[in-house]
Amino acid sequence: MIVSFGNKLAKDIWETNSSKTLPRELWIRAKALLTIMHYTSTINDLKIKGQPPNIRLHKLQGNKKDYWSVTIQLPWCITFKFKNGEFSDVVIENYHRG
Repeated sequence: MIVSFGNKLAKDIWETNSSKTLPRELWIRAKALLTIMHYTSTINDLKIKGQPPNIRLHKLQGNKKDYWSVTIQLPWCITFKFKNGEFSDVVIENYHRG
């Protein structure tokens, strides 16, 4: 279950299915991934239920070592913390940017 959002972009997609920042052609896929996360309680469930093409679920490293990532469409990703069945600090971002 998603318990918190870490940026306005992710919250906008979740609440309104739209965003001023994320390209329009990615809105549906982003909402679908957020919906899967919301109804999933383990990372393994996310791998099984959320395996649209190129989801690329992986643990991040360095200063984001507490975060996981799934790909909407490169370079856009959803990053999040996961603990005790809850997704928190859910952010839609281009974390590969400079």
